[in-house]
Amino acid sequence: MISLRFRRALLLALASVMLCAPQTVAAQTPPDPAASASAATPDRPSYEVSLRSDADGSHWTGRQTVSFRNSARTPMRSIDVRLWGNGTDGCGTPEAPSPVRVGKVTGGTPRPLTVGCTALQIDLPAPLPYGARTSVSFDVDISVPDRVHRFGKDGAHRYLGNALPLLSVRDAQGRHLDPDVGFGESFYTLTGDFRVVLDHPGALVVPATGTTTRRAGAPGRTVTTSVAHGVRDFAWATGPFLSKTVTTPGGVRLNAYWTAATSPEGVATDLKDAVGSVDAFGKRFGRYPYGELDLVMSDNLDEFGSMEFPGLVLLWTEPEGAAVVHEIAHQWFYGIVGNDQFTSPWLDESFAQYANRTYYGDDTTTCWEDQGAWPSDTAALTNSMGYYANGHRSEFVRVVYHRGSCALSDLERTLGTPAMTAMLRDYVRDHWLGVSTTKDFKRAAQAATSQDLTPFWTEHRIH
Repeated sequence: MISLRFRRALLLALASVMLCAPQTVAAQTPPDPAASASAATPDRPSYEVSLRSDADGSHWTGRQTVSFRNSARTPMRSIDVRLWGNGTDGCGTPEAPSPVRVGKVTGGTPRPLTVGCTALQIDLPAPLPYGARTSVSFDVDISVPDRVHRFGKDGAHRYLGNALPLLSVRDAQGRHLDPDVGFGESFYTLTGDFRVVLDHPGALVVPATGTTTRRAGAPGRTVTTSVAHGVRDFAWATGPFLSKTVTTPGGVRLNAYWTAATSPEGVATDLKDAVGSVDAFGKRFGRYPYGELDLVMSDNLDEFGSMEFPGLVLLWTEPEGAAVVHEIAHQWFYGIVGNDQFTSPWLDESFAQYANRTYYGDDTTTCWEDQGAWPSDTAALTNSMGYYANGHRSEFVRVVYHRGSCALSDLERTLGTPAMTAMLRDYVRDHWLGVSTTKDFKRAAQAATSQDLTPFWTEHRIH
C-alpha cells in the first residue's frame, strides 16, 4: 500500500509538472570543438551580483560579473549564459518582453539570444587557454512574472527562483543548450561561489541562498548580502514574511519564512520534518555543507507545488507536510551530487523520493510489483526530459518519481541495508559538489556487491 505521504508527494510532483503545455524538443546541440572529452567547463565560476528592487520587489536591476576557468584542454572561444527565467515566456513581445534581460556586455561580444531567449552566447575577445581564468559582466533587468510560480508572485510575495543568469556547461556531449520543457527541470550547472547584494525597501523580508547579513541602506531601504560557496544556483524571495529560526540538534540553522495566510499547522509540521530530515540525511549521506537552510512556505503554491534550490526551498505548505522531506533530500541529490537534469532526471528526482520514503519508513516490500506493467515499451528510468516532452509526458511522474524510488528500494533489498547505506555515503562522497551520471551510480552499486547486477539493471530499465 502506498502511504498517504507518498501519494501526496506524488500529487505535489504532478502539480509541478502540469504548468505548461508540452513542447517538442530538438536534438541536443552538436559537440563544440572547444569542449573537452575529459572535463566539464567552464568551471569554478564566481558570481558577483548587485541588484536594486522597486517598491514591492517586482523589478530588479543591476550588474552581474561572472569569472570562470577553462578546464578543457582546448582553448575556449565563447561561453553560454542561460536565462532560465525566460523558459515559460520565451522572447515575449514588444509590449511584454522577456522577464530576464541582459545588456551592456563587457569582456566579450554577445550574439542574439537563442533557445526561446534562454541562451546567450558570448564570444570571448581571445581564446582562453587551458587553466586560465577570465570574466564577463553585463547589466541585468528582472521583472517577476504575474503568476504563482517558482519565478513569480504570490500576493505581496515574490519568488525569484531561476531568475539569475547562470553559466551553461560544455562537456564531452558538447554545449548543453536544452530547452525548458515546461515541467520538471532542464538545468545543468557546476558548483560555484556567489556574492549577491540586494538593495530593497526595508519593509521587505528577503530570504536567500547562502549566509545572509543585512545593513541599513539609503533612507527606508536595506541592503541584504548573501554569500554562498559551492552551490549550483542562487534563489531569493521578498515580501512581508513572518519568520522563525531554529537550530537542529546536528547544528544546521533553519530559517523558516511564511506568508500571513499560511496555516500554522503546516508551518509547524514542515519545520518539524525539516529539523528531523536534514540531520537524518546528514548522517546518512554526509553532513549538510551550507550551514543554514531557508524554508519559504505558502499555502498558495498548490498549483505549482514545491521546488528546491541550494540552501532554499519553496514549499506548498499543508498540515501533512507532504513535500518538505523530498525537497530537503534534493540538497544532496542535485545540490551536492549534481547531474544533468535534462539528460538524467531520475538521478535527482528518484533519489530524493527514495530518501523521502526511507525517512518516513514507508513499506516498500512490494513497491515494484505494485506498479504493474510499464506504461509503454519505450519507458525506462534513464529516459531524458526530451523523451517525456516528446509525447510521453504522462509517464514522467509515474516512472521517475514512483518507479525510480521503488527501484532504489529494490536495490537496497538486493544489497542489504548496511551495504546500501555504505554505498550511498561513498557515492555522495566521491561526487561531492561534482557531477554524477547513471554510469557512475551503476559502477558504485556494483562495487558494493559480488553479485552481478546486470539482471537488476535490465529488469528496472536502468540503461
